[in-house]
Amino acid sequence: MMMRGASADAYAAAAEALPASGDLGRVAQDLFGVSDLVRSEPGLRRVATDASVPGAAKAELLRSVLTGKVSTEALDVVSAAVSQRWSAGRDLPDALEELGVVAAVRSTGSDVARLEDEIFAVGRLVQANPELRDALSDPARSRDDKSALISGLLGDKVLPATIALVQQSLSGSHRTVTVALASYQKVAAEVRGQGVATVRVAQPLAQAERDRLAAALAGTYGREVHLNVIVDRDVIGGIRVEIGDDVIDGTVSTRLDEAGRKLAG
Repeated sequence: MMMRGASADAYAAAAEALPASGDLGRVAQDLFGVSDLVRSEPGLRRVATDASVPGAAKAELLRSVLTGKVSTEALDVVSAAVSQRWSAGRDLPDALEELGVVAAVRSTGSDVARLEDEIFAVGRLVQANPELRDALSDPARSRDDKSALISGLLGDKVLPATIALVQQSLSGSHRTVTVALASYQKVAAEVRGQGVATVRVAQPLAQAERDRLAAALAGTYGREVHLNVIVDRDVIGGIRVEIGDDVIDGTVSTRLDEAGRKLAG
């Protein structure tokens, strides 16, 4: 999520109120719920982001609406958020959702790397399965129905935080479920102070190869890098790495294409 100006400052202030420990899974779910509420209620969103209304008054209004419905910790985050000035009304629910993602990531403790891998794997599963993708994007199906589908599919195979994030991806705040999951994985990496690299190879990488690649990218970008490895039959050989806006393409298929263009020219 990219916020600028007043919204960036508001997000930072709200993030300061986010607890580092406790029942962070509950905090995440509560922030997701408030985010959905503010996004779906234009009147509430307008009041909560109205720069002409004192921050304390807006915080008190949200407390009156939410007290007893969400945890005290989540309520503190929401109060801190609505007390700030936002550049655009839509930034508030987006910020609350991202703070919920941060809370969900923190809830996993030392399992953050596993969470990143699971989110990526679910995203790949949705992409590769047209029936599942259609079911999750079908406007005729309720969100509860889609959530039940996710719970039945993932069950106890993944972390509770993974299920929570996949279910939140159904909220419609992102263009597609897979776009939402990719965004959530980036947040998880940022919580760990990492970058995320998508690596396309012809054959699975051995652990030693993964470690060498991760170390090389860390040296280049100045921080640890989490690898999303995709075995792609179109690669033929070599490796293609995408990290942020950078693309490092050393695949055989690319070199063949370049040679063909030179010959044609």
